[in-house]
Amino acid sequence: MSPLECLVKNKKLEFSFEGVVSERIIHFPWAHYGCSNPLTVKYRGRGAMWFWKLGLLSGKWDSGQPSVFLPDIFLSGSRYKQVKGIDLEKVPGREKANFDVVLKDLLHETSLLRFQSTLVIAEHANDTLAPITLNTITAAKHLGGEVSCLVAGTKCDKVAQDLCKVAGVAKVLVAQHDAYKGLLPEELTPLILATQKQFNHTHICAGASAFGKNLLPRIAAKLDVAPISDIIAIKSPDTFVRTIYAGNAICTVKCDEKVKVFSVRGTSFEAAATSGGSASSEKASSTSPVGISEWLDQKLTKSDRPELTGAKVVVSGGRGLKSGENFKLLYDLADQLHAAVGASRAAVDAGFVPNDLQVGQTGKIVAPELYIAVGISGAIQHLAGMKDSKTIVAINKDPEAPIFQVADYGIVADLFKVVPEMTELLKKK
Repeated sequence: MSPLECLVKNKKLEFSFEGVVSERIIHFPWAHYGCSNPLTVKYRGRGAMWFWKLGLLSGKWDSGQPSVFLPDIFLSGSRYKQVKGIDLEKVPGREKANFDVVLKDLLHETSLLRFQSTLVIAEHANDTLAPITLNTITAAKHLGGEVSCLVAGTKCDKVAQDLCKVAGVAKVLVAQHDAYKGLLPEELTPLILATQKQFNHTHICAGASAFGKNLLPRIAAKLDVAPISDIIAIKSPDTFVRTIYAGNAICTVKCDEKVKVFSVRGTSFEAAATSGGSASSEKASSTSPVGISEWLDQKLTKSDRPELTGAKVVVSGGRGLKSGENFKLLYDLADQLHAAVGASRAAVDAGFVPNDLQVGQTGKIVAPELYIAVGISGAIQHLAGMKDSKTIVAINKDPEAPIFQVADYGIVADLFKVVPEMTELLKKK
C-alpha cells in the first residue's frame, strides 16, 4: 500500500525512524527538525528532516527510509518535545490545526504524498513500435516514480508485449477498438483523460513527432493546463529544458500545472533498452467512441532505405539540386552509404520531393552519425532540425552559405560534379 493510501484511507502511518503517525497522534522528536518549507511555515511549525523529503522523491517506501512527513502542526512558536502517544485533541493550552486540513494542504501545496507517475502514450503501427517511444520512455524515467505506457489501436497485442519487455516500464495499459484505428486524437483524448483520472498520473508525454504534436495539445486543453513542447532535458519533475528561436537559445521552463503534459525530442534522449523489463499488462478503461472523425486510409512511402529519423547516415538535398529528377544523384549516393534521404523545406516547397522527407523545425528532427547537406544554404529553420548531428558535411558552391558555419567539413564546389565522383569512389570500395 502506498503512503498516500495509508494516510488517506486509514489515517495511519508508521515511520521506522522514530516517528509515528496514527489517528490524531503524531510523534516527531524535536531534535530532528532541520529545515522549513512553505507548508510548515504556513502553520508556523518547524520542518521535518530534509532527507525525509528526499526519501519520498526517490520512492524508497519499503526500504525502511521514511517517505512521508507531516509538519509540526502545533502552532505555538516554542519548541515542544512531542512524545509518542500524545493525542492532539487532548493537548491543553495549544492551538491545533485540523488533521484533515493539514492533509489536504499537503496534497495540494507540496504533493509530497504523491509519487511521480508518468503515462507515456505509445506511438505505433499496430505491429511495430515507433522508435521515438523508446526515447520518450527514457525521458519519463528521469522524472522518477512509476512509468506506465498506453497502447491504443487495433490488433496491437504484439506492441503491448514488446513494451512489457522494455526496461523501466512498470505497467502497460492496452485499449483495442476500431475507433482507435489511425490513432485519431479526437478518439484517443477521452481514453487518455479517463486513464489519467483512474491512475492519477502526474505527467503525460509522447514523442515530439507528428503524432505527439497532434495529440498532446488537445489533451492539455481538456485538462486546462499548458503543454510543454519538444523538451530536450529534464531538470526535475516540474522543470524542463527546450529550445527556442529555432534552436538558437535554450529555455528552462518550470511547470506548476497539476498535470504536466509534454512532448519529447527523440534525439535528445537515448532509447530505452528493449529487454530486461517485466511490466504487467492490463486492459485500459473503455470509453465510448466520439464519432466526430473517421479514419479512411493511409498511403505510406515504401523504401528500402532506413527511416529518416532513425538512420545513422542522412543525405539531404536542397534547392540547389534544381529539380526532382536531380535528386537521383542523392539516391545513388545514399544507397552506397546505406543512408536515408532528406530534404530542406525549400526543396519540398518547390515540389522536388514529398514532405515526409523534410528536415527542419517544421519537419523531422534528426541527429545521425553523419549528415551530408547537398545544395542546402542553411536556413535557420533547417539547422534547427539537424544541427545535433555528430558529423556534418556541407557541399555548396557558395562559400558564404550559412551551412558552413555548423559544418565539420565543407566542400565549396559544384554538387553536380562532386556527388557523382563521391558515388563512383564508394562503388570501387
